[in-house]
Amino acid sequence: MDGASDNGVLVLTTYHVDETVDAALRAGAAGHAWLDPAVARRLIDDVVARPPNVPSPAALSSLTPREREVLALVAYGLSNVEIAERLVLGEATVKTHLGHILSKLDLRDRSRAIVLAYRTGLVTV
Repeated sequence: MDGASDNGVLVLTTYHVDETVDAALRAGAAGHAWLDPAVARRLIDDVVARPPNVPSPAALSSLTPREREVLALVAYGLSNVEIAERLVLGEATVKTHLGHILSKLDLRDRSRAIVLAYRTGLVTV
């Protein structure tokens, strides 16, 4: 052994629930993975069906109601100041919510958040 510690993740489960499998894989249980064929098929189907750069349903559901509200107002074209006025918040609080949204959904900027809001149906034209 070279002295490096192996901090791998081992998951053994009988669950076929997508969220459970997804969480295990994100935790690092993918290095030498064996997946039940039914689970593998669902994962493949999910990846193929999901448009590029669209967060998983689990990521979208991680948004708080206030974060969803802020995202919708961003998508409608409001500035941070306008959102703050509308929601009776400080501008810094709106920026914090927007930062959480971008982080949770793994988005780079406000424009990608707007596209996502429309693609996912959070807001419509």
